[in-house]
Amino acid sequence: MGWDNPPLPWREFERRLSWGKGQDRAAGPGTDQGPSGRGTAGRAQPRSLRPVTRLPAARQPPWAELHCHSSYSFLDGASGPDELVAEAVARGLTALAITDHDGMYAIPQFAQAAARLRGSGHELGTVFGAELGLGRPAARAGIPDPAGRHLLVLARDVEGYRRLCRVISAAQLAGGEKGRAVYDEAALAEAHGGHWVILTGCRKGAVPAALAAGGREGRPAAARELSALAGMFGAQNVKVELTIQDHPADDERNDALTELAAAAGLATIATSNVHYAAPPDARLAQALAAIRARSSLEEMDGWLAASGGGYIRSGEEMASRLRRYPGALERTVELARDCSFDFHVIAPKLPDFPVPGGGTEESWLRCLVAQKATGRYGPPGAERVPGAHAQIARELDVIADLDFPGYFLIVHDIVRFCEEAGILCQGRGSAANSAVCYALGITSVDPVQHGLLFERFLSAGRDGPPDIDLDIEHRRREEVIQYVYRRYGRGNAAQVANVISYRPRMALRDAGRALGHQPGELDQWARQVGPRQYGPGQLIPPDAGVPEPVTELAGRMQRLPRHLGIHSGGMVICDRPVGEVCPVEWATAPGRTVLQWDKDDCA
Repeated sequence: MGWDNPPLPWREFERRLSWGKGQDRAAGPGTDQGPSGRGTAGRAQPRSLRPVTRLPAARQPPWAELHCHSSYSFLDGASGPDELVAEAVARGLTALAITDHDGMYAIPQFAQAAARLRGSGHELGTVFGAELGLGRPAARAGIPDPAGRHLLVLARDVEGYRRLCRVISAAQLAGGEKGRAVYDEAALAEAHGGHWVILTGCRKGAVPAALAAGGREGRPAAARELSALAGMFGAQNVKVELTIQDHPADDERNDALTELAAAAGLATIATSNVHYAAPPDARLAQALAAIRARSSLEEMDGWLAASGGGYIRSGEEMASRLRRYPGALERTVELARDCSFDFHVIAPKLPDFPVPGGGTEESWLRCLVAQKATGRYGPPGAERVPGAHAQIARELDVIADLDFPGYFLIVHDIVRFCEEAGILCQGRGSAANSAVCYALGITSVDPVQHGLLFERFLSAGRDGPPDIDLDIEHRRREEVIQYVYRRYGRGNAAQVANVISYRPRMALRDAGRALGHQPGELDQWARQVGPRQYGPGQLIPPDAGVPEPVTELAGRMQRLPRHLGIHSGGMVICDRPVGEVCPVEWATAPGRTVLQWDKDDCA
């Protein structure tokens, strides 16, 4: 998309106004943009998730999109993962990659959306990757064109995904602050192990950037950068990316990249460098770019792409645009097929609980429960609540059959720490239905005496571990968090994120700022926004005096992710470095690391 566009030299501006030598004037199928590049695709229009109806298969050559930013590129993508998946299926794509900036924020939602449609008979391969920001001196916010260059990485397989998560985690932590990743290029070259595919990327990629420098040194410099990539990652793992965005300079740039690829003996593939699902979302994407740069659309005008071409295209559209690059379409589809895999195979397990005396987790859990149940209910021969010990035995059998003894031991260990430290801690929710939880002191309600049903908490048909929520007094919660880090290792534990999405007041302020309104106006409008709705989908009072373009843009921004926060108490503990499952980054709070996934995405 237009984010990170450079200043436009006058001679280039003049050339593009003239439409450039050898450029195709036709807008092509699937777009309403003429030579100006600013047709109705740029207008902000309300858009809901489109019904998934494939275009006629007979007219659709296979196609896959391998460079795609979701709304989890945080103000550099205008469509959620579910929208992108739905559009990809509707356009007949065989596979889709999500390649957000420096993270895997969208991956669970992306995988879930594809799985839901797969269950409805719509097959879409899922490819997982990221666009890494190299050589960036500071966080990107507030800068129209941040320094540094991009490296687009696709995971070939599960091992490639783990390695990519690992290097993103290392870079995020090396940055020393929230929002800044610092990559060690030597470590990247060592980390791939043949499990990644490297694309030369957008204009911020090293090869296109060198080429765009122009003059006599443009092509030689680009050739050197391409040779360096092949040397770092292996020629068989580097693909030269041809970007199709209906931009006047597309053919000139792609012709040069094709010649460079041929000279280096490398293959070309194609992408649309997607930043939104469909053409009507282009204006929203531009507004988000302005918000990220803390500027108005007018101030950003020279930095924003005029073509509005960063959307998902069908195979028919791409076949038309790639006629002059034989084989690029087919190679893209083949690469996507080779890199597709199901996300569920990545799921981690809990760490082994350190059992004293060398026993098993099951034997230790049974021993602990037997000891503590006597205190709660009395000995088996003289129990104070009839049937209590029999109920505990049944629950322990279910827990053992489902392989959850370690889960209960970990929760009990946290409760034990709180008790010994004098920290108020109380289990709640459906865990109150468990006599085992009551015996261990996790909950304080006797489920046997009150006739509560254990199966509401845990049963043989349950998918995933039980849900035990612990309420811990907020003033001392940090002590418990740091205990978990010490007990299981900072590498194997992290707090889960809280994705901060746009709400009416925040959306109104940012939309108004992007459209050039003054702070005083924004304050006045924001004061009139409350929690209630004023009509179907209407969150701003109709008599608030807010201009329609502002309310329309603010409405489209609702629920888009704006930035990553931290959940007040949710933590993940893994049997392996958690950064191999989901990248970890610094939270704003000192000493805390946070996963890039929301709590609900970690379930």
